[in-house]
Amino acid sequence: MNEVLVVGGGIAGIQAALDLAESGLRVNLVERAPSIGGRMAQLDKTFPTDDCSTCILSPKMVDCARHPNIVLHTYSEVQAVKGEAGAFAVRVLKRARYVDEDLCTGCGECVLKCPRKVPDAFNMGLSERKAIYLYFPQAVPLVMTIDPEQCIYLTRGKCGACAKVCQAGAVDFEQQDRELDLEVGAIVVATGYDFYDPTPIGQYHYHRYPNVITALEYERLTSASGPTGGHLRRPSDGKPAKTIGFVQCAGSRHVRFNRYCSTVCCVHSTKQAVLAWEHDHDARSYIFYTDLRGSGKGFREYIDRAQRDYGATFVHGRVAQILEDGDRNPIVKYEDEATLHPRRMTVDLAVLATSLVPRHDAPQLAAVLGIELDEFGFVKTDPFAPTDTSRPGIVACGCCLGPADIPQSVTQASAAAARAAEIALR
Repeated sequence: MNEVLVVGGGIAGIQAALDLAESGLRVNLVERAPSIGGRMAQLDKTFPTDDCSTCILSPKMVDCARHPNIVLHTYSEVQAVKGEAGAFAVRVLKRARYVDEDLCTGCGECVLKCPRKVPDAFNMGLSERKAIYLYFPQAVPLVMTIDPEQCIYLTRGKCGACAKVCQAGAVDFEQQDRELDLEVGAIVVATGYDFYDPTPIGQYHYHRYPNVITALEYERLTSASGPTGGHLRRPSDGKPAKTIGFVQCAGSRHVRFNRYCSTVCCVHSTKQAVLAWEHDHDARSYIFYTDLRGSGKGFREYIDRAQRDYGATFVHGRVAQILEDGDRNPIVKYEDEATLHPRRMTVDLAVLATSLVPRHDAPQLAAVLGIELDEFGFVKTDPFAPTDTSRPGIVACGCCLGPADIPQSVTQASAAAARAAEIALR
């Protein structure tokens, strides 16, 4: 059976799908969000080159959508998997968008007329979207989606403004969820990761203090397509952030939360310090770290360059607590490892480098696929065949295996694609 299922449409899933399609196999790419792109689509730039994230990702997304051997199933999820390697029967649930994908042009007229506003999850709740929305500006497919829990027409039977202004006639309130049955020879799991919610770390006062944010919220603030148009402003008052404190290991390497190192946080915060300087040359960044780790190609040189050229200062000391003064400025309390003395620093913005954790639905998906998870909840693979899961015929790649940077995820994706092709073509 010369077909392969790829579960997850982030950078790893996209790369695996493209590799498989180029080898002549037919690929079904299933993504539960309304668009492919994954977490990389939420980033502003990538380290260590500081290339625009979207500039790298968008061409791959378009190639994926246009490739004759790839079928996209967005806003969909895997419901059941039966069979064995070489002959899997897969059931996929395609959720109703209430918009006809073949008719929608993505013009946005419906969005302008929709009266209902809700927090935008893509922008980490820092802005609002409408009940009918485009997932993000470069979405693939470029198709609107109606949120059934927020739409006034679907919940109350009133409004329907989007349908009235849609010249293409794409809005379809009668659309229903439907099931697709696929037959594939191999399955690639590339479902990615979530960021740890630091709310349980009470001493950091995340959510309580508005100017204590997470690293991904920072990414959206610095992105030109984000809620502030790329201007680094404090959530509390909209003023420019001149002094920024980056708190490492927010949930990582901790016996109460996540005992493992998330590997990318040190260099990720370094990149964010560089971004702060690029937005404002007067900005100063302080990175509070436990152990400074930059193991990828060019990562150590990148850290050195941030210190030398971009106003980044690395402070060896784990943050014990974050307080707040009368002007809502975060006060970072830490122990200086050089002197072993307690210190405090007042900053305009405190950024928590939160752990990379398994997706919240990883246990449910693992049960559907019939694969095992490791002690932390990531997909378990064979140590001597690092893409092979516990079920023959199903391989995995990217951050569903554990924290990894983008180059690692892409490399793993190509390895998983090669292994899946070998299985499907037996």
